[in-house]
Amino acid sequence: MAGKQDLGKRCVKKHFDPCCTQSAMSARSPVPALGRVYGPKVIDHPEKPLRIAIVAGEPSGDLLGAGLLRAIVRQWEQRSPGRQSRIQIEGIGGPEMIAAGCHSLASMERLSVAGLSEVLARVPELLLLRARLAKRFCGHPPDVFIGIDAPDFNLSLEKKLRQSGIPVVHYVSPTVWAWRGYRIKKIARAVDLMLTLFPFEEEIYTKNRMQAQFVGHPLADAITDAPDKEKARRALGLPSGGKIVALLPGSRLNEVKSMAPLMLRTARWLTERQPGIRFVVPLINTVTRDYFQKARAQEGRTKEGREIAITVLDKQARTAMAAADAVLVTVGTATLETLLMQRPMVITLRVSPLTYHIGKSLATVDSIGLPNLLAGRPLVPELLQKDATPEKLGEAVLALLENPQAWTKMQTEFRKIGETLRKGADESSAAAVLRLLDNIDYAKTKAR
Repeated sequence: MAGKQDLGKRCVKKHFDPCCTQSAMSARSPVPALGRVYGPKVIDHPEKPLRIAIVAGEPSGDLLGAGLLRAIVRQWEQRSPGRQSRIQIEGIGGPEMIAAGCHSLASMERLSVAGLSEVLARVPELLLLRARLAKRFCGHPPDVFIGIDAPDFNLSLEKKLRQSGIPVVHYVSPTVWAWRGYRIKKIARAVDLMLTLFPFEEEIYTKNRMQAQFVGHPLADAITDAPDKEKARRALGLPSGGKIVALLPGSRLNEVKSMAPLMLRTARWLTERQPGIRFVVPLINTVTRDYFQKARAQEGRTKEGREIAITVLDKQARTAMAAADAVLVTVGTATLETLLMQRPMVITLRVSPLTYHIGKSLATVDSIGLPNLLAGRPLVPELLQKDATPEKLGEAVLALLENPQAWTKMQTEFRKIGETLRKGADESSAAAVLRLLDNIDYAKTKAR
């Protein structure tokens, strides 16, 4: 990580990137020319505008970016009370960032790809889009570039921009703590400041002599109170009595395809042992819902032919968690959400054998569930791959339902972790970005 003096000198270099060539901008590409307005271009007006370039690649990044941008605007305007202040924001964002004032140069949906085959099919388009962004930002340098998550797209772009003298912030650390830890070297060449959602991530970067700051997690800011179970059940039309288990098979279709049959067979195992048990399943869209219903038609009855009591919901994941006595949840951000909702959980994952063995060979941690990583010890049951069977999952869920004393201890840990993550992420991240720019201005002054 360069010091303030080096960073200041680097920022006054000629803003040119030889990789940004006109040939890469062929008009025959399926990627539209940058510059089409997808939202308002300017927020207000200062004597010297602050110019921000920012790229988010999916809806979660769009929410993070919008919160960050609004906080930057607030803090920037507080620095000059009585004056109108202008902030120019452009890049790629979704509806939330556009509403926050971002002039989106292309649709964010172009970056929102998942699954190996879909990614491979879109590689030429994504490379061209990245080259066009690099050319634009190198030709008209912003005061700072902010990449929101999407490391496969953003890190290479960030490296080009940083080499041309543009300060770079990356918001949301890649999971270097879980696998492919060697990426830290690439990140160090691409990023001036890493904003992390978890405290242990900041430690990893500082040990590698990178500038990083733990800013907290927006989910922790949004979920502040323990849920009201009775209220949630009324909202969903569920009975106030009896045991309810929430099944969260994932948000992406490939996750639901992998996890829905397993979770339905687990629900069958539980129903055969507790006939009065009910299940709620929140699904994010019609595609995942339709697939789940097909799987339900095949797996949704006991051996005796009795239908399993399942309520399928359109979204409403938090309400489902609040209504539940236990949650069976696929590895991912939903495990953190369940923790913040203070619900007992069992974490699971089953993927193809090839994917699992590749991931395991590259992994650097024993646990992959966020609650266990944040606790620094096995806090929540994790049943993965060959251990992810209906019998083992059912037994783990049943243990939570029948042993409320054990859950009480877990709930205390959940509260402590939530308090650690609750730092006002929007304001903290905005302050960190503006502080970086202050340091750069100071270093430039000293370098003259």
